[in-house]
Amino acid sequence: MTTATADPMTKYEAVIGLEVHVQLKTRSKMFCGCPRDYFDAEPNTHVCAVCLGMPGMLPVINHQAVVFTILAGLALGCDIPAHSKFDRKNYPYPDLVKGYQISQYDQPLCLNGGLDIEVDGETRHVRLERIHLEEDTARLLHRDDANGGPGYSLVDVNRSGVPLMELVSRPDMHSAAEATAFLRTLRQIFRYIGISDADMEKGSFRCDANISLRPRGTEPLGSKVEVKNMNSFRAVGRALETEIERQAAVLDSGERVAQETRGYIDATGTTVSQRSKEEAHDYRYFPEPDLPPLEVAPETIEALRASLPELPTAKRARLEATYALAADDARQLAETPARAAAFEETVRLAGGDSNPEVARTVAHWFNGDLTRLLNDLGPDAELEDTKLTPAHLAELVALVAEGAITQATAKAVLDAAFESGDMPTSIVDARGLRSVRDEGELDRIAAEVIASNPQAVADYHGGKESAIKFLVGQVMRATRGRADPATATSALQRHLDG
Repeated sequence: MTTATADPMTKYEAVIGLEVHVQLKTRSKMFCGCPRDYFDAEPNTHVCAVCLGMPGMLPVINHQAVVFTILAGLALGCDIPAHSKFDRKNYPYPDLVKGYQISQYDQPLCLNGGLDIEVDGETRHVRLERIHLEEDTARLLHRDDANGGPGYSLVDVNRSGVPLMELVSRPDMHSAAEATAFLRTLRQIFRYIGISDADMEKGSFRCDANISLRPRGTEPLGSKVEVKNMNSFRAVGRALETEIERQAAVLDSGERVAQETRGYIDATGTTVSQRSKEEAHDYRYFPEPDLPPLEVAPETIEALRASLPELPTAKRARLEATYALAADDARQLAETPARAAAFEETVRLAGGDSNPEVARTVAHWFNGDLTRLLNDLGPDAELEDTKLTPAHLAELVALVAEGAITQATAKAVLDAAFESGDMPTSIVDARGLRSVRDEGELDRIAAEVIASNPQAVADYHGGKESAIKFLVGQVMRATRGRADPATATSALQRHLDG
């Protein structure tokens, strides 16, 4: 087999469609009353006769799961049919304790729709095919024999029956970057509307990718490969890039890409063949006889539509327009509803509702030093998870604005407030951090710095511009950062030029 071209994307076009499985944040499972939250539970403790597929046990539809799926469809511009139903999807596999999965086939809850994504500064639209509701399967835990014998697998039924929403995209994506942007945008929307925590590491947000290559400028699709076992955004990106390179190498060699399912191996960054998909699997779908069809009234759809919160794109545009923010600042602030709400409350307390300059200053703190502190706690940490409040941040902004503390001091005060929960004014007064504003004191300090640094003074008089910066640094050091750099510069220049 020959090696693919250095950049296969110059010769070929990737065609990518995603199947995204999302565990819904209900209290109970899809068709029984067992607790849905199983992640930290002992194996096989959140189970009942329905989960275990015991004969004669009848499922009952989880109303909240249906509502969450419709909300997802409305947020993504889907059509919500008046009629839908559940079906039995039959296939033999150890994690399917009943021997079939209750899913939806020809009449799903949501059809069509689409999602705008941003890649390399451009907005692109990805169409959706459908969103349907089903139950999750059990978990297979594979073990090696400690005595060197053959390995074995254990079945944990806790996950069986957890409400699972499946979203299927059209093959509208053409790069790994587009696929990861699609997934990140989806996750943000699902978290915004509160239907799932969408955590890939916990398995509540899972993705399978269908990918093929075709020569650029052609229309017919190539042989489709399904890639599984990707449990992070990084893994999705690496798996698709790897698969693009692999398929390009196959095509360059004059061979045909096999239609198959491949698994991604994170440790090696490669995909491996799992099974052939030359023939479509016959799941023998038929209507679920133990569940009634679903009828969704138009007024119910409109009530759910009205209950949707402001979505990320709309919130980002409003923050940008209302507070005269840069697009990137608005995007970061709209990352989560909690962050946007905390920002707006801080702006209100700081008196920035009608003052764009104050609002931009607040945005600077949120997207700068506050983000740094939150990232230290974890990727999903919010202001509400800390000892800080919008009142702390508003007071800090006011102290800087009135000249009570310098910008450098403010960073230290923020760190201290983050640790203790004390208000900024209390920290400033307790530690003697108020700015040195007395001209006489600054003149005295400037004179001392000049007397202690004759070489820097000589450099300054010799025309070396960096010398004054060094002297300003010494003044800042002498005042423990409490002097305003511009004021310190003026005091030094009065002595040096005089």
